Amino acid sequence: MSTEHGTPELPALPVDFRPAKTRAVLLSAAVALFVVVSAVALLLDSLSPAEKTSFVFTAALLAGILVLLARPRVRADEDGVTVVNITRVRRLAWAEIVRVNLRTGDAWVFLDLSDGTSMPVLGIQPGNGRAAAVRDARLLRALAERHSSELPSSG
Repeated sequence: MSTEHGTPELPALPVDFRPAKTRAVLLSAAVALFVVVSAVALLLDSLSPAEKTSFVFTAALLAGILVLLARPRVRADEDGVTVVNITRVRRLAWAEIVRVNLRTGDAWVFLDLSDGTSMPVLGIQPGNGRAAAVRDARLLRALAERHSSELPSSG
């Protein structure tokens, strides 16, 4: 999946990057937590209706937090990148992305932006496997470089 010069073959756009294993674990845990806690609450005769309701509400709240943690992804298309982190979604044009970084020890990819700031991208993270994260970071970097080279130069 790379050319003879060592740059990765670019995927067809749009392409999504997301931590699939982490997402599967979090969503499975959310469902299991809600079902088990709700079932226990509803089956315990010693609890009042208000207590049962609070157990189910608490289970729903905890499951909701796990679902939020499963949200992160990155979607690259012809116009730019959409970064979905836990509670924020940000749309970036290709021209805004200066560099894609995944350094040793980083918990996820960071984008260096044209305004001088850096943005975390939780959709690509080594927790799912370092090799997959490095591959995805390289693909996103190659896409950013290709699209920035296609921009008309000002001058």
